[in-house]
Amino acid sequence: MLSDSHSSLIITLGGVAFFMYGLTLTSESLQRLAANRIRDLITILSRRPILGVLLGILLTLILQSSGAVTSMLVGLGSAGVIALSQVMGVILGTAIGSTLTVQILSFDIARFGLPLFVIGFAVQFLAKPGTLKTSMLALAGFGMIFWGLEMIRMGTQVLQTYPLFTSVLSALNDSPLYTIIVTAIFTALVHSSAVTIGIAMTFVAQGIFSLDHAIFWIFGANIGTTATALMASTGGNSVAKQVAWAHCFYKLATVLLFYPFAESFVNLVAQGNLERDVANINTLYNLVAAILFFPGINYGAKLVQKIFPPTDEERVFSTKYLTKEHWESPSVVVARAEREILRMGDIVTRMISQSLDLFRKDDPESFAAMRKSDDRVDLLARELSLYLAEHMENAPPSFQKQMMRQLNMVTDLESVADVVENQLLEMASKKHKLKLEFSPEGWKDLEELLGAVRQVAEMSMVCFQTQDPDLAARVVFHKRNIRRLEERMRESHITRLVKGRPETINTSSIHLDVLGEYRRLVGLISNHVYQLLKGSDPYNILPRRE
Repeated sequence: MLSDSHSSLIITLGGVAFFMYGLTLTSESLQRLAANRIRDLITILSRRPILGVLLGILLTLILQSSGAVTSMLVGLGSAGVIALSQVMGVILGTAIGSTLTVQILSFDIARFGLPLFVIGFAVQFLAKPGTLKTSMLALAGFGMIFWGLEMIRMGTQVLQTYPLFTSVLSALNDSPLYTIIVTAIFTALVHSSAVTIGIAMTFVAQGIFSLDHAIFWIFGANIGTTATALMASTGGNSVAKQVAWAHCFYKLATVLLFYPFAESFVNLVAQGNLERDVANINTLYNLVAAILFFPGINYGAKLVQKIFPPTDEERVFSTKYLTKEHWESPSVVVARAEREILRMGDIVTRMISQSLDLFRKDDPESFAAMRKSDDRVDLLARELSLYLAEHMENAPPSFQKQMMRQLNMVTDLESVADVVENQLLEMASKKHKLKLEFSPEGWKDLEELLGAVRQVAEMSMVCFQTQDPDLAARVVFHKRNIRRLEERMRESHITRLVKGRPETINTSSIHLDVLGEYRRLVGLISNHVYQLLKGSDPYNILPRRE
């Protein structure tokens, strides 16, 4: 038989486990529901600091985890999609948003924990994979959070009568600094400030320590929560480190600012409902800190950037020719957009040229470089689309037509990059994973086809720049030759297959898919040339369009 102390300890630890797993389940489920939209929101709305703060609050409330949001920021920084100055507001917002979870926990809702868990688990168990199933997992997670907090309450009611437990808490009570360090470490280990503050709420409500002491738990929890982003930045580039450390420095600075006035701050906020008081102290502390630090976020960003300067290779990738001016003339807008599209085209044609190298050698650096190139294309596509859409509405019809042509080209180039990253790269990964090799004849065919595809891609970009109908006709002419070349190579592959060549048999599906994707690339990157052939068709090819 377990003693009362052991039983209480198990119940308490079980409650912590339920609480932590519930937070994780809820956060992961909500991320699956909205991850892609969230990334787009971050890159679009984070440009204005005040919108960034509101976005940080919203995202943290949705994902139930400030660590998840800051880790996402670190990931976007590593990909070169954002700069630190863009997300300083979001970082402040996540600090405020994280307090809302604690506010929910401060209400007497533990009795709803088990019903929510049962309903969520039962429905997700019966539901097919999709939005409903994921939503019910999030609901079950909320139930686990509430019930976990109730288990902690039940366990600590008995534990507080045991000498070892009381002596540990007494040591914490005697040293605020020690309390901050211990709670920061605990928060870093559990990856959640809500867990730490939730426990503090329980202890205060049961009289284990005073409300004056709870603020030091709040300080430690706020510092410890930065560990998630710091760990996510390990191995990342300078921007990832800047984002993570900016979050950490901000939290440390707020604690240093509030520490001398801790007792006065508690007395100012306290209303008599102890659990609500803990939640309110946490909320007001983070809200006041955000208000105080908001005017200086640009200076803070510059300071962190000096501490973690980027190398020449790590300079944040961004648009080179676009501006933020709202009143540029249409001719200037078209000229700027064209230069940026040509820059985008250079990246895409380079991706095409290097795509076959992915199949030659299983090199993680090459794969990472290709993904980074795709991220850059995505960034340029997003910025160009916003730039052109902003100026198109008030432009004369003739310029609107040019801007629409440019938007279509942006879409096609982004699609080409996606084919390389999502299709060819995955095929190469599969080939290496299965340790397969193309036959010498297969390699020769792929190299020949890639050479033809690269030629059309380069001609197509020149055609986009010059708007030469004769060159457009030549692009379509070469495109049709590629179609015939691809068909001939498929026949050659099938001939080798019939002969029983082992390499051909093993790589058949991958080889044929690569041929098809290269043909698809040609179609995408040459889409724009048909518009030039209207009324000018020297090769008599316009009626036939693949």
